[in-house]
Amino acid sequence: QVQLVESGGGLVQAGGSLRLSCAASGRTFGSYAMAWFRQAPGKEREFVATISRLSLRTDYADSVKGRFTISRDNAKNTVYLEMGSLKSEDTAVYYCAARTGYSNDYTMDQFDYWGQGTQVTVSS
Repeated sequence: QVQLVESGGGLVQAGGSLRLSCAASGRTFGSYAMAWFRQAPGKEREFVATISRLSLRTDYADSVKGRFTISRDNAKNTVYLEMGSLKSEDTAVYYCAARTGYSNDYTMDQFDYWGQGTQVTVSS
């Protein structure tokens, strides 16, 4: 089992940057593919980005491609989301998630563990 704790959220102006972190407990972090999701007010939670266990594969939602970068440091049990060129529509609670396998199915029910989320607010 793994516990996930997100940090790094906050208020940023449009066009700015922010880096989110997700720290995982346990010694098996490297066994999990990791992902970021987000949920804006009144909307469903949506996939943002994912990274495989050894960082060999990444994938992004079309809405963030070229602006966001996911990375991980297995020695630190941490996954990151670098967000740039932020827009007001990026405002959401951002969640970290983990799963034991990796596939092109990025629906929520494919992920086994979730963090509590961190708020990102982009002012225009």
